[in-house]
Amino acid sequence: MFFQVYDPLDEKEVSLMNILQLAYVGDAVWEIAVRNHLIRQGYNLHHLHSECIRKVNAHAQAEFAKALQYELTEAEADLMRRGRNAHPHHPVPKNQDPEDYSMATAFEVLLGFHYLTGHEERLHQIITLLIGGAENG
Repeated sequence: MFFQVYDPLDEKEVSLMNILQLAYVGDAVWEIAVRNHLIRQGYNLHHLHSECIRKVNAHAQAEFAKALQYELTEAEADLMRRGRNAHPHHPVPKNQDPEDYSMATAFEVLLGFHYLTGHEERLHQIITLLIGGAENG
């Protein structure tokens, strides 16, 4: 599903990474997934940008994280908890709610983990569930 330049990393190796590194990768994974989805929907350039912004922001990602809560394995829920409790070395942007920002980080951690470990099937399930849900709501 995703362009992988490198071989997947071992789960143990990834679990030892700084949790914010996983969020950093997960943010990019989510953005490319949303952009890919929107391109396939036939949006023009202006609408691509506005729709992407609507789905790739802390509030939207926090809502996606909440929508996932009953679909997660115990290990995924633990990973998201660690992401939610992570403290970035910068203040939360002024236009973002701190709770949304924490939940968005948790969401990004989950995506980053699955991407780095090569769990493409699970990553695809999550993204398909959320983008499909976003279209309906």
